[in-house]
Amino acid sequence: MFSADKYISTIKSNLEKQSDIIIRNLKNIFTCNFSSEIDLLDFSAFIEPTRLELSIRMFSMDKEANEVFYEGDDTTVFAGSVEILNEVKYSQVNESHLDEFFDFYEQNYETLISEERKAFTEWFSQCWKNACGDELNIPSYFVFHDDYRSFDLKNNKWIDDEEKWS
Repeated sequence: MFSADKYISTIKSNLEKQSDIIIRNLKNIFTCNFSSEIDLLDFSAFIEPTRLELSIRMFSMDKEANEVFYEGDDTTVFAGSVEILNEVKYSQVNESHLDEFFDFYEQNYETLISEERKAFTEWFSQCWKNACGDELNIPSYFVFHDDYRSFDLKNNKWIDDEEKWS
């Protein structure tokens, strides 16, 4: 009943439906007057596999891996975090087939997790480019929450997190 190709195709289709929202939110963020204390932007994907949901939040960070906050009086300066995508379903499974789906997922975990992450990363990277992210003068990364690697959006490659903090 389930196949890896069909599952990944469904994810890509569901993500594509969110592209306009992501692009609009990114364009709004790119117009911000970022605090000079910000060294990089982390676009963190939070995946809830038991609910098949994804959310993305942008964090402004310094080189010590700390979130930057602005406490000055200039209300035009941005620092902190902001929601890019509120929780959305990236795949849907009929309730009567959930047990079968999770058995399928468990049996194919290594392949599926790799393909899911590839689909999420390619989709977000394309949205970032469509929102003119390349024009942003701050290093920017797409990362899966609590992962040790980040996708460098400007250079279009995966890096070890230690590289972005050095």
